[in-house]
Amino acid sequence: MFKCGLAFPRCRWILPLLLLLAIIFDIIALAASSGWVDSKYHYASLWDQYRGREPNWDQTSLMEFGWAKASAAMLIIGCILLIICFILSFLALCKGQVSLLKVIGLILFVAVLFQIIALIIYPVKFTETQIKNGDYEYSWSYGFGWGATILMIGCGVFFCCLPKYEEELYGQAKPIYFYG
Repeated sequence: MFKCGLAFPRCRWILPLLLLLAIIFDIIALAASSGWVDSKYHYASLWDQYRGREPNWDQTSLMEFGWAKASAAMLIIGCILLIICFILSFLALCKGQVSLLKVIGLILFVAVLFQIIALIIYPVKFTETQIKNGDYEYSWSYGFGWGATILMIGCGVFFCCLPKYEEELYGQAKPIYFYG
């Protein structure tokens, strides 16, 4: 017979690790010096853009534009809220404070809102103001921003649903096995 069950106590370790992974993805997206937008003669990060050819690149700051400042600020706010959720998750899951779980989920959804707005504003306004012609791709560090956002959505759902399974989460309930 095959015996399997849902091990809720593992969530106490997996969810903070997923939040840590989302923090790492956010930091990569914020700190990358290139990789948001790529083309043959033009590439950009969240902060700067470079035009020209190897070895002569002309660097200009994107922080002259209001949309770039707003995108950077919203990503930073989302990252700060994510770090707060990471710290609170240790208090909630390791110390047994179930009342914090829904608060963490709510904070994560607010951070997701900031991140999604920033990740939509940037490509729309960049394409509108900076791209004259040619083929452009939104690349790897922009993808890390979306990866962090998707992880935050998943963790937010779990943090909102976990209070229903408090006894199972802390190992106080008898495990239910599925036989197949």
